[in-house]
Amino acid sequence: MAHQALPLRRYLATNAVVLAPPFVGLAGLWWHGDLALRPALIAAAGIGVVTILLLQRYLGALGRFARFVSELSGDQEPVMPRLKFAPATEELAVAAAILASGWRRQRASIDNLAASAQAIVDGLPDPLIAVDRQRRIVRSNRAAVALLGPVVAFRDLSTVLRYPALLSAIDTLLSVTDGNFHGPDHVAVDLMLPGPPELDVIAHAQRLPRAAADGSLALIVLHDTTALRRAERMRADFVANASHELKTPIAGLLGFIETLRGPARDDAAARERFLGIMAEQADRMRRLVDDLLMLSRIEQHEHARPDAAVDLGRVLAGVGDLLQLKASSRKVTLELAVEPTLPAAVGDYDELTIVFQNLIDNAIKYAKPATTVRVTARPAGEDRVSVAVADESDGIPAAHLPRLTERFYRVDTARSRQLGGTGLGLAIVKHVVNRHRGRLEIQSTPGKGSVFTVTLPAAISQK
Repeated sequence: MAHQALPLRRYLATNAVVLAPPFVGLAGLWWHGDLALRPALIAAAGIGVVTILLLQRYLGALGRFARFVSELSGDQEPVMPRLKFAPATEELAVAAAILASGWRRQRASIDNLAASAQAIVDGLPDPLIAVDRQRRIVRSNRAAVALLGPVVAFRDLSTVLRYPALLSAIDTLLSVTDGNFHGPDHVAVDLMLPGPPELDVIAHAQRLPRAAADGSLALIVLHDTTALRRAERMRADFVANASHELKTPIAGLLGFIETLRGPARDDAAARERFLGIMAEQADRMRRLVDDLLMLSRIEQHEHARPDAAVDLGRVLAGVGDLLQLKASSRKVTLELAVEPTLPAAVGDYDELTIVFQNLIDNAIKYAKPATTVRVTARPAGEDRVSVAVADESDGIPAAHLPRLTERFYRVDTARSRQLGGTGLGLAIVKHVVNRHRGRLEIQSTPGKGSVFTVTLPAAISQK
């Protein structure tokens, strides 16, 4: 009904406007005597009824058109109403339907683009935050949430990154004078994010040429450089330690050479003693260089997993035979226990020999005289094997255990050098075990001794 589509006052006003001209014409004819009153009233009544009926149909069509246009703004597409009584309105409805359909396609396309853009942003490994002209957060990705915690949109950047240097750089990036940006379009700021663990981060901020549809005007990417800087520090420490280890014997050699060239030139006894010391120092440098070369070679191939089946009993027996004389000279008993059911290990024969030679040699060096070094090999579960090297030594304080496998790290530097250690043995062990996808565990009790356990994949697990 027309009155359902239009308010009553507007409906009455519309009828009055449409009926006013014919009623005024009939009244004029009656006034001038050209039309009698009765015919004039009958004509007015007829015109009124017909006009009201037609107008009701027309206003009904307009009401349906209005409802149709209103429904077009919803998510679902409404059914096209029948508007034959108002052809112009029907054409408008068709045009509106076409326009709405195109708008829906455009909106769907924009939504898809926005979803794709967010998926791409979320897929970035580095944390990313987009801010608008007022430095408010507009967009962030999963990596940013994982690093910084919940990132609330439309809050100031300082709520998640409270670093004055970065905030000042962003303000400079977004500063405008006379409607134009006058600062740089890219800045980089070094940050230290609190831990644990602490992270070294470089914040790269880039201003966009123009604001994006969501208001983004600058992108901030946080690149984690912790591993890189740690590696750089390790490299610097390694060079310094290696230089120091070589500098001491070289200085000794140079001193003895000068002595042999001068005061001890004709002293046969001194010459023999000095040459013996020089030979020891040269041998120390040779061992150090050999260990450095071995460590470098292992690191280069650490990503390549060996796949041969190795008989650990044979490896341990060979190492035991090699070190038996050294153990006897230190009055240390070397015991080897290999379980008969021990499966072969997946690995490289020569590299595993180096691992257990280092571990057993260390156990013999640091064991107390008249004690026993026990080497036990047994299965560890269904797909692993383990070899434990236990000694009766002074033990290692717990504070030193996490750093034992670092290059050149020594608990007792003087004693280690006195016993001929290069400080690289356990570092080599760690890298070889890593290459074999194994695990090295160290347990020690001060005053009682230490146990070094190597766990490796068993060959049966590869079948």
